[in-house]
Amino acid sequence: MSIQGHKVHSTNYPHIIKIDGVCGGEAIIEGTRIAVWHIVDFYYKVGMSVEEILADWDYLAPAQVYSALAYYYDHKEEIDRARRENSYEYWQEHFAPVANEPA
Repeated sequence: MSIQGHKVHSTNYPHIIKIDGVCGGEAIIEGTRIAVWHIVDFYYKVGMSVEEILADWDYLAPAQVYSALAYYYDHKEEIDRARRENSYEYWQEHFAPVANEPA
């Protein structure tokens, strides 16, 4: 299956897919560009409940958030890698020195 020319990869989790070229091919909530790592990093890991996450993302269904969290717990290494690679600290270490070099 493809969406706008991008190959879609299904997962064993309802509501969770991967699309080549969207969010770096990371696991996302279907129908959105919300990456599983984003839900985990900016909401769940700071102590927000599913209800609080849903209050911020009012167009998501509870099943979508629960599926994202289930995917995380079954793929912790993958999601934790994505969390690291999308952190400010990782960007500073890997990309800021290049951006600050004289042209």
